[in-house]
Order: sequence, then structure tokens, then C-alpha cells
Amino acid sequence: MPEKEIKLFGLTIKAIVVHTVTYMIVGLFAFLFLNYSEGFASPELACWMRQTNDPMVTAGPLFQPVRGAIFGLAFFPIRDVLFRKKYGWLITWWLLVALGILSTFGPAPGSVEGLVYTILPVSYTTYLEIGVQSFLLSFLLFVWVTNPEKKWLSWVLGILFGITLFLSTMGVITSGLI
Repeated sequence: MPEKEIKLFGLTIKAIVVHTVTYMIVGLFAFLFLNYSEGFASPELACWMRQTNDPMVTAGPLFQPVRGAIFGLAFFPIRDVLFRKKYGWLITWWLLVALGILSTFGPAPGSVEGLVYTILPVSYTTYLEIGVQSFLLSFLLFVWVTNPEKKWLSWVLGILFGITLFLSTMGVITSGLI
């Protein structure tokens, strides 16, 4: 692993970019192939999930840089464990799965609390989407942070980030949200 210092600003920017890009890509595939429009309209979910044609759902990717920044700020104090070990990406992934998916403090769908305190059905689609997205976030962030000399990766992720924000902004504008 590289011995170059990992700085807060750089790690946070990379977490913002990677989270937003993986969120958009995995979310798009989930929307297209996991029948979210029908699922969100089901009686169990329609009372608390926005429908997929809601303008706020279109705006969703625009809020992801905030979540990416939170991830970057959370990863920074444990950066040596996450980015200086050979399988640090796996540690990152396990932390995201354990704390962000299975063991949330509130009764989120698919979490232990959700299984106990809600009547929502357990859906493999939720696990599939968030499992893949958290995996890609962990792996791509690890590769980017540990290989700063790979400028092409910065370019590709930066362009995908820009495209993500542009497409979401155009969707919001055409939906009439603003």
C-alpha cells in the first residue's frame, strides 16, 4: 500500500465522487431491472415511499454528495485500517453492511430492527441493490485512494460524476420541481 499521506479533503472528495457515481449506476440498474415502480406502488410501501415518477426521486442523486461527504468524514479517522491494508476495501464493505444496512439504529427495511418492528416484507431486491452499491463504493474508493498515480481513474470518475449531476439536474428541471 502506498505510504503517501491521506488527507481529509482528498478522501472526502473521492468519497463524494465514488458514492454518487455508484449510487446512480446501481440505482439505475435497480430501477430498470428490479421493477421498483411496481414495488414502490405496493400497499406496504406506497404509504411511505415516494413513487418512482416523483420529482424528488429524480433529484435523489443531487443529494448524494452530502452522503458521500459523510462517508469520507467517517472513513478519515480509520483511514490506516481501510486504505493501508491489503484487503481494506473488504473492511470498508463490512462496516457499511454491518452498520449501514443490517444494524441501523432505526427500523429500516432489511435491518434487524426493521425485521423486528415493521411489517414490511423482506425483499431480496433491497439487499441486492444496497449490497452491490456498498461493495462498489468500498472497492472503487480503495482503488482510487491507494493508486493516486492512476490519473485516468480520476478522469473517468470525475466525468461520470459530472454526467450524474447533469442528468439529475436536467430531470429535475423537466419534472417541474424547480
